[in-house]
Amino acid sequence: MAKLRDGEFAKYHGLGNDYLVIDGARFGARLTPKRVRALCERNRGPGADGIVELVPSRRADFGLHIHNPDGSRAEKSGNGLRIFARALYDLGYTRRTQLRLETPGGIVEAELVLRGGAIDQIRVEMGRARFASPEIPVAGPAREVLDEPLQIGAEVLQISCVSVGNPHCVVFVPELSRKELLRLGPQLERHPLFPQRINVQLARVVSRRTIDVLVWERGAGETQASGTSSCAVAAVARRLDRAGPRVAIRLPGGTLPVEVAPDFSLRLAGPATPVYRGRLL
Repeated sequence: MAKLRDGEFAKYHGLGNDYLVIDGARFGARLTPKRVRALCERNRGPGADGIVELVPSRRADFGLHIHNPDGSRAEKSGNGLRIFARALYDLGYTRRTQLRLETPGGIVEAELVLRGGAIDQIRVEMGRARFASPEIPVAGPAREVLDEPLQIGAEVLQISCVSVGNPHCVVFVPELSRKELLRLGPQLERHPLFPQRINVQLARVVSRRTIDVLVWERGAGETQASGTSSCAVAAVARRLDRAGPRVAIRLPGGTLPVEVAPDFSLRLAGPATPVYRGRLL
């Protein structure tokens, strides 16, 4: 398939978490926050949970910028990275199956796994989880925010925070509730404790190998799946000894397997599925 031309985009999803893929050098218009919001708007535009934009890189094979649907930027996205890697292969930008990709959250390595000549899944080395509060960041004295109480209105939550290239707040709960996600997600995302806002996960440990998760993404809201959120939950659960080194993160859109190494380096695997290719009028 030919590379993207002026005004063209490709749409993909990773377990229902959908992104538009754009070649920044050929798109013909700068991705301002206003334009990003218009493109991601589902009733008046193509609609998406975000945009991954191909940009030049001097440090890796390809670079990408990740745009949230509210026009803000994300440092890293596990689903976005898998989608980006597959799109590069599908659209003829590369025929390699091992890629180094530069994100604002660091360089990651991606592997396209072929089966019968077709892409079966994409594995991504997501880097090392960091628990020090200044690196996430979380306000207050330098510390590890693990099972720390946080007052939200009249209730007290036990939160754990981690950076996997972008910031996350994990709340373990006895039962998952979408209603609670929609209530707590926006409050936690913009809480003064988090100067750069934060991604939020409600997580229920099923076993040491399985965790059910609901996701509220910074700048996007509720999403069906999230690769970095899956990595964050797996890393925190491992750190708190609530899960083993290999864990299946079950999300509304499907399941993502995550491996947590002894040094808390993370590997994510999962699909990326093409939806369509389009051109703006």
